[in-house]
Amino acid sequence: MPMGTRHRVTGFLKDSRRGLILEVDGGGVYALDAEPGARQFLGRKVTVEGVRSGFDRLDVDWIGAA
Repeated sequence: MPMGTRHRVTGFLKDSRRGLILEVDGGGVYALDAEPGARQFLGRKVTVEGVRSGFDRLDVDWIGAA
């Protein structure tokens, strides 16, 4: 997946030393650059829409309960 591509992924939102991460259904992890309000979804299954900005990083445009 090239950088700058849009993605819509679903998984569980967790906190880590890297900040917010999304453990994706079926395996894999994304580190998220998201607004502080995204923390309200910690521990819940969410859908995230955003742009890939690094190897495993998404700049989040939208996050909501899945």
